[in-house]
Amino acid sequence: MGMTQAEKILARASGRETVTAGEFVVGEIDLALLHDIFAAGVFDMLVDVGVDDVFDPGKTVVVVDHLVPAPSAEAAAIHQRIRDHVARLGIESFYDSGQGICHQLLPENGHIRPGALVVGTDSHTTTYGALGAGGTGIGTSDMVYALATGRLWFRVPETIRFVFSGELQPSVTWKDVILYLAGRFGADAAQYKAMEFGGDGASRADMSSRLTVSNMAVEMGAKFGLFAADEVTDAYLLDHGGVGCDPFGPDDDAVYEAVHEISLADLAPQIAMPSEVDNVSPVGDAAGLAINQAFLGSCTNGRIEDLRAAAEVLEGRHIAPGVRLLVVPASRSVMKEAMDTGVLATLVDAGASVLAPGCGPCFGGHGGLMGPGERCIGTHNRNFIGRMGSAEAEIFLASPATVAASALMGVIADPREVEVKDA
Repeated sequence: MGMTQAEKILARASGRETVTAGEFVVGEIDLALLHDIFAAGVFDMLVDVGVDDVFDPGKTVVVVDHLVPAPSAEAAAIHQRIRDHVARLGIESFYDSGQGICHQLLPENGHIRPGALVVGTDSHTTTYGALGAGGTGIGTSDMVYALATGRLWFRVPETIRFVFSGELQPSVTWKDVILYLAGRFGADAAQYKAMEFGGDGASRADMSSRLTVSNMAVEMGAKFGLFAADEVTDAYLLDHGGVGCDPFGPDDDAVYEAVHEISLADLAPQIAMPSEVDNVSPVGDAAGLAINQAFLGSCTNGRIEDLRAAAEVLEGRHIAPGVRLLVVPASRSVMKEAMDTGVLATLVDAGASVLAPGCGPCFGGHGGLMGPGERCIGTHNRNFIGRMGSAEAEIFLASPATVAASALMGVIADPREVEVKDA
């Protein structure tokens, strides 16, 4: 009997030839990620239990990205503690404030390899499934154990496979696809399960699109959100680290809990309405609702492809009066490319404010907070009550093109209709 991609990853990590869904295994960790919300506390706990080092400083990555720049003296002190711990432990990969978001930096800098088992103190560690890796978020006590021993227990998850056919229509993106899946199947459809994304449609998705989909797999409860490693993965890895990869994916005779066929050609731009990620409808259902703020960024959609898509909508135009457009590149590298190619200038000319690379308004810790009754449409991954300031504010989630079109019109808008009006 063949194995799913998740089963292959956990079989290799646990030193076994095969594993099956429902088994418990102990896996060797290939990479451990910590960010500034939890890193200082985790390192303090290591000290408290008498552990003076980490299992492998070369397999540990620390990123300061959520509270950037430090919005308070308390946050600045936490960053100081993180820097002290990183130096003391000899951790080799440390990305300090302003370099970008962890889930952009790790793929961008060649830390992620197909088949690897990656754990992080962030739920969106599922992002690394875009490169065929088993990425998953874990709690602080589990991270303490993982850093101390280099191992962690896992239940081998059942896998749900999504097979995509056809091609997306103009102005429809893979952000719309993952929103559609959340809306159709629900926020708990893949609770502690793996999601596999395959078929001809998935094979045509570029790496930026794959990162978006795998990132939001956790919004359906997934343990892993996996694409097979293929020629797209190989090309990306050659560009980001200099070492390509062999194909890696599920066996043809793998056994799945369910298989769902999805026609990409049938999809329209989607929007997640307040205040659950699975409260999804075609964007037309919310069209005309006035907005106060639009946000382009996050680990879901802060890459150069996303900024470029928004710039194409806004070029030569200006956002509507009364709308605040916040742009947060996912990394310094993305920001530089946006500067060099004129994308950032287009967005600024259109009325955007550009913030430092990092999580920015998505996390809601400081920048881009909203007051009571305000409404934001953004490219991020969560729209929970109170996430961006007032509990009386509303958050809508959509693609970069939809966010840009909405900022332009001053109301939630279908990007296809904006293009028609300006044709």
